[in-house]
Amino acid sequence: MPIRVIAGIAKGRKLNLVPGDSTRPVMDKVKQALFNILGRDVIDSNFLDLFAGTGSVGIEALSRGAERAVFIEMDGMAVKTIQENLKLTKFGDKAVIRRTDVFSFLKQPPAEPFDFIYVAPPQYKDMWLKALHALDDNPTWVPPGTIVVVQLDPTERQEVALKHLEAYDERRYGKTIIWFFEARTPESTDAEDTPNG
Repeated sequence: MPIRVIAGIAKGRKLNLVPGDSTRPVMDKVKQALFNILGRDVIDSNFLDLFAGTGSVGIEALSRGAERAVFIEMDGMAVKTIQENLKLTKFGDKAVIRRTDVFSFLKQPPAEPFDFIYVAPPQYKDMWLKALHALDDNPTWVPPGTIVVVQLDPTERQEVALKHLEAYDERRYGKTIIWFFEARTPESTDAEDTPNG
């Protein structure tokens, strides 16, 4: 399944896939829908691509005007693929690749604030849930204004109890759900803490 940059500076540029089946590249229609929802907020943003795989989502953000993208990926073949795709799209000067475990990375305080955090781990291992809890447990990652987007298979979908984050939108496209979270507002926290009656 070929993947490409859908819009922006590098529109139409084909991207390399990671050899083997260790990653799950996002379908073009899902990526298109995601960035339609995020809209112009991507421009000048700082984008964090967790479990980055091919780097396709972070590269799409850069193509659409993001100022910077940080790619977190543990798999060596995937890291090499991200490097190749950044070279193909000429975004190397706006990107940082960190070859490290996502969960170890999230245990540290962020070195910089991010406007968007994209979470798309391998399927069927509840890693999306673990990553979401890691962000929620370390709220310096998700100050007001930061949007967390989780990509998962509908069969993985389950309710999740969070302290600092709350879901505000959810879309399904075939066999993919994209789920949007943001920091709770004081009003929503107060409402939950207030007993009925």
